[in-house]
Amino acid sequence: MITDARVLQPEFIPREVQHRDAEVNYLSSVLNPLTKGERADPALLYGPSGVGKTCIAQFLVEQLRGEVVDLNYQYVNCWEDHSRFQALHRLLDGIGKTVDIHRQSTPTDVLLERLRTADDTPYVVILDEVDQLEDKSLLYDLYRIPHITMILIANDEEDLFASIDQRLNSRLTDCERIHFDPYHENELTSILHDRVQWGLEEAVINDSHLQLIAANAGGDARVAIGILRRAARTGRGSDRITADIIEEVTPEAKSEIKQQTVDRLTTHQELLYDIIIDQGEITPQDLYDAYCEQADDPKTKRMVRNYLSKLEHYNLISAEGNTKARTYRSHA
Repeated sequence: MITDARVLQPEFIPREVQHRDAEVNYLSSVLNPLTKGERADPALLYGPSGVGKTCIAQFLVEQLRGEVVDLNYQYVNCWEDHSRFQALHRLLDGIGKTVDIHRQSTPTDVLLERLRTADDTPYVVILDEVDQLEDKSLLYDLYRIPHITMILIANDEEDLFASIDQRLNSRLTDCERIHFDPYHENELTSILHDRVQWGLEEAVINDSHLQLIAANAGGDARVAIGILRRAARTGRGSDRITADIIEEVTPEAKSEIKQQTVDRLTTHQELLYDIIIDQGEITPQDLYDAYCEQADDPKTKRMVRNYLSKLEHYNLISAEGNTKARTYRSHA
């Protein structure tokens, strides 16, 4: 049933993107100076999970690399590389400058200086989940390197700017902001149709069943593709993906994506999540007190609020009530 499993993976970059013409055109215009060998202004792509932010950024940079001979590029998932050292190491790795760097002994200042003094070939860096960076001052340092163009990706614009200091805020105030809304069901259906054409045998699923997957995905392309992938795997041995198969695998696909998100949480986020799961419902102050008791190096209330906001964006928890009467609950 599956002819190319790659196209059913969330990180697959399609040959063309659908239903994001405005966003593609906007970001393309922002990056246009790179075609002339010039640095482009930083761009911020923001919106909920599964709306195409990462896909669009990587798609356009790949197109640029086909047009511009001298162009370096690196993708950094700041959820995985969230420390200053990890992020800088990943950026240096993108230009082959990590030889003789020792994770245990090389100071981060040495990494930054090496990045700063590298050749002046334009370097596009995509910083995905940028709000996960522990040290946001790194963005200020990268901004000051003339040959680096930053594409920042985050869930929420306000949360990101609330977590950075005034010095960096003033630098990024004029960055180009591109907002991504959730997909409509018909848009998700069209996206799924392409994946079926590229990765499944002919006539294994009809349009009405693709619409069912889209309806179950809640505007999230990652969820929709996950349902399709699991349905195709479950449907092996038969010649069709049926509505019954889709309904059977939908909870499993959502659970798999949720677990993948939980597995990516930082130590502090995971601790907060575990406390909320254990309590079922808890006030911010009680949550913070419990967190401080259990954490080896408790973060400030402001940082904890940022962590909780991230958990909300990924539907791991929900917050109810206003600031004074707020409670946090685990998501079913």
